[in-house]
Amino acid sequence: MEIRLPKILVVDDDEEFTNLYSEYLKMVGFEAIAENHSSKVIERAYSIQPDVFVLDLMMPAPDGFQLCRMIRADPRLRHIPIIIVTALTDLDSKLVAMGAGANEYLTKPFHIEDLKSRINTLIEKANGVEGR
Repeated sequence: MEIRLPKILVVDDDEEFTNLYSEYLKMVGFEAIAENHSSKVIERAYSIQPDVFVLDLMMPAPDGFQLCRMIRADPRLRHIPIIIVTALTDLDSKLVAMGAGANEYLTKPFHIEDLKSRINTLIEKANGVEGR
């Protein structure tokens, strides 16, 4: 029986960040897929069916706020948890992102283990398993 690794779609226009996140997530047991063009995220998500999105906010159109709203408006994707990873530390950005449908909000710099922990928590909640 083949074990299916949780799929994480990492979205940032900075390839250095997507490569860093993807490599780390692969090392800790996820299937990480990087996407550097926010305009391709919805189509990519249809094909890979991610378990979690990790989105940057500051990207060329659509930006992370718009992308979050697009995911939440799509019946095929709206159930997938979204983690925002951004350099924006102001409360307004956080409130707008959470209002757009984000489940979690991490500000850079952060400890990479925190990203793993939040992904695991969101996957457990989505699968109806809590408190592992």
